[in-house]
Amino acid sequence: MRSLSSIIGCMLVALWAIGCSESDTTAGIEIGNPEIAQNIGLTADFSIDYSDAKPVALAKAASKDEKVVIDTFRLSLMNVYSYSSYYTMVITDDQDGGLQLWPYEEDPAAVLPISFTEGEIVKDAFEHINLKHNGILKEIRVGFEVNRKDGVNSIYGRIRQDGKEIPFVYELNRIQGFDLFYHSSQTEIQESSVNLSVIFRVRRFVGGLDLGSAKVGDDGVIRFSKTENTELWESLNERFLPSFQALRYKYTDDQGKNHSDYVDDVWSEISGKRNSNFITNGNFDEGGADWVFHTQFNGVADTAVVKEKNSKVMRVRVTRGGDYSYSVQLLHENIPVVAGATYKFIFTIWSDVEGEITARLGKSTYYNVTNGFQEHVKVSTSGKSFEIEFSPDETDPYARLDLNLGKAERTFWIKDVQLIRIK
Repeated sequence: MRSLSSIIGCMLVALWAIGCSESDTTAGIEIGNPEIAQNIGLTADFSIDYSDAKPVALAKAASKDEKVVIDTFRLSLMNVYSYSSYYTMVITDDQDGGLQLWPYEEDPAAVLPISFTEGEIVKDAFEHINLKHNGILKEIRVGFEVNRKDGVNSIYGRIRQDGKEIPFVYELNRIQGFDLFYHSSQTEIQESSVNLSVIFRVRRFVGGLDLGSAKVGDDGVIRFSKTENTELWESLNERFLPSFQALRYKYTDDQGKNHSDYVDDVWSEISGKRNSNFITNGNFDEGGADWVFHTQFNGVADTAVVKEKNSKVMRVRVTRGGDYSYSVQLLHENIPVVAGATYKFIFTIWSDVEGEITARLGKSTYYNVTNGFQEHVKVSTSGKSFEIEFSPDETDPYARLDLNLGKAERTFWIKDVQLIRIK
């Protein structure tokens, strides 16, 4: 299995690999604007899982000694969106820049009933989805409403204790509807489609809670609700959405108020550890993979990855500087940063003409908003390493590094690019 980001990378590398076939070890690898080279469909599966492991593709069924077993869990799938960054004109469907993939325009009221306990694979309903939009995928969002039956929205199951099985009902009426946002790295590629696994992790939901201490009703059923076993019900409410193990979620509560948050353990896994380099392929060993080269506003330039002694260097040759410094850009996307943490951006650069460039870390929703640093770096004709220490104002899984190289005709050489969390 490969993530969509990796398959995009493979497709881009396929475009650049022409230079690799040359015998000259300094042959350049040309990079261009990102584009997915084939149609990419979407499938999704929905299930529950009883494992303690990190999210996996295959869900584990309940064992005989499982303390809590869910028998019935149903939701209504209302919509599916994709979130990408684009370097061509794309009209998006919501204020966050999402593209609605489903339901389709011809059937906007379509709803899919989903049983997590029975397990659902959705393929036919998504057969007209195409994720090819000349963009770099960041997230897939799935929106649900809770099924309503007799005014009560519930999960039904059993609590096993002392050789007995006590039925329970967990009422979901705290939530009207919710959206789960899955990071692109949480998706999988199967042939020519992306598969999204939406898995409810039972042990994440109930682990550490003494559900067996709950009061049993006169009918022999344990109820977790506003009026019965309220403290445990509130604890389950706090755990419910994180138990899907998406990167983040939004929901509307029973009072009509909107809430959103990150899932801590998933976000920690993505945002990485200290001293990790968040610039993938910062040494250009994989050619132009994970980098985006962008020209606009009359900027004209080309790029190549060339050998220099024992390392590889990105060469950017600007033949027309354009109207602005950002008329020629070398970009790196999807950099996870945490508000208040301290990072260091390090890179080596030189040019055949002395002059300034702009280095910047911006928000994933760009709109010219800086989130970390914006520095004017004076580039000389001899290689020099620069270090910029910064703390982001906002947490962002998809920050973008901009190296703005336009405005003047010149050639740059760039290598050893790093962005490291130091504290």
